[in-house]
Amino acid sequence: MSHIVLASSSRYRQQLLEKLGLTFVAASPDIDEQPHTGESPNSIAQRLSETKARALKERFPNHLIIGSDQVAELNGIPIGKPGNHQRACQQLQAASGNTLHFHTGVALFNSATATMQYASSCYEVKFRQLTQPQIDAYLRKEAPYDCAGSFKSEGLGIALFEYIRGDDPNSLIGLPLIQLTHLLLNEGIDVLRQ
Repeated sequence: MSHIVLASSSRYRQQLLEKLGLTFVAASPDIDEQPHTGESPNSIAQRLSETKARALKERFPNHLIIGSDQVAELNGIPIGKPGNHQRACQQLQAASGNTLHFHTGVALFNSATATMQYASSCYEVKFRQLTQPQIDAYLRKEAPYDCAGSFKSEGLGIALFEYIRGDDPNSLIGLPLIQLTHLLLNEGIDVLRQ
């Protein structure tokens, strides 16, 4: 099976998947991404990753569908995409001097066999003590309003951190490629031989 679908409209995830050199199409799964009451950040990432992948099974009945989701958390509380400057300021003020955890899930759904695989990656991000002028200057330069946690680690956002720790740097951007290559291999797709 060579038909691969990325269940996402995220340009960041599309750029990441392009790194693997695979031919794929991207389609928005259009699902409700609201967390359920009492749901842990890791559980949210898994549920949404799998739901996104399954959401496209009717449109793509003989495909491998990739769903991915990321949930940031600070002190156990999920943090979403800020959407605007004011909320991004609030998120970065709260992150200043603290550690955020980013739970990124990836699901691979074979719509022909109705089988699902799932893997996840957690990244720890320790923020420096940030001043309000630093926060404002950063937000004006990168406008990361569509990014969980209000930063772009692949850009100037890296200057906000004391350190980052995790097993797949791509997961911090939104798609754990190391884990995905293992899932694809289970489906007979070796990205090194494509």
